[in-house]
Amino acid sequence: MDLLDKIFVAPFRDMVDLPDILVQTLWEGFVAGILYALIALGFVLIYRSSRIFNFAQGVMVVFASLAMIWFNQKGIPAWIALALALVVMLVMAIAIERIVLRPLIGQPDIILFMATIGITLVLIGIGEWWFGGENQAMITDKLGVPGEQWDLRILGGRVSIRQQDVAAVIVAILLVAGLLVFLNRSQMGRAIRALSDDAQAALSVGISLHQIWVLVWFLAGVIALVTGIAWGARVDITFNLQVIAYKALPVLMLGGLDSISGAIVGGLLIGILEKLFEIYWAQPIMGGGSETWFAFVLALIVLLFRPQGLFGEKIIERV
Repeated sequence: MDLLDKIFVAPFRDMVDLPDILVQTLWEGFVAGILYALIALGFVLIYRSSRIFNFAQGVMVVFASLAMIWFNQKGIPAWIALALALVVMLVMAIAIERIVLRPLIGQPDIILFMATIGITLVLIGIGEWWFGGENQAMITDKLGVPGEQWDLRILGGRVSIRQQDVAAVIVAILLVAGLLVFLNRSQMGRAIRALSDDAQAALSVGISLHQIWVLVWFLAGVIALVTGIAWGARVDITFNLQVIAYKALPVLMLGGLDSISGAIVGGLLIGILEKLFEIYWAQPIMGGGSETWFAFVLALIVLLFRPQGLFGEKIIERV
């Protein structure tokens, strides 16, 4: 009976009795969900245009962040270092398209997936040689992002909100909005969507596959840099941080591998639900630690009923 109370009664009683803790948990989950969604967006962009699952997205987050930090350490102002990091990601996108992807056109999907694993290992090797293997602190303060927090009185309690988290949320929303406008309103954006909907028809009307691949890999690099800055405000940047890309996997499983809206909604759902579960169920019952596996279990449950995810296109096979 005590266990049943902990599962079905106590969590909801705590939510009512301590609403400030609930608000704090929801905010932390919202911020984490935004960052998960950003990571997943990089995967979705590349997959929509080329049907390539980019295993290298996680290391791109680290590489872009370390490039910006490295330029700043050489005496270059932070905003110029940010621009130079974007140039690095553009050069990377061109190199990946020319050296890796172009020779593999027409190869099975598994070959292209294995190629992205090779890209991951190459970027780690180049990064550790270029930037070193030490942990690096993100330069958010030099970008004008304050490191203080607001202590707000809400519902009779106190809710702490870090200004860096607020800045990350605002930038993420602007980035997603700009990306959606670009995909829906610009000529290149419509070309990406056309290539995603029907690759053969898109190529037949003169859309350049090579240009589109460079563009989407560069956009994935931009997203990676923004993600790295946001995560770097919380933890030091090191190549071990690439494991955050694994958190995008349940987001993609939940939202669908080819859906931008699915990546956003899936990221928010997982971020909020895993925080709620950790605070109100995992800690009282299991002592915590559920954030490492909750998202995967949730995604697995969804896949049992909708294999394409909540927002993915349903696959119809003709026999």
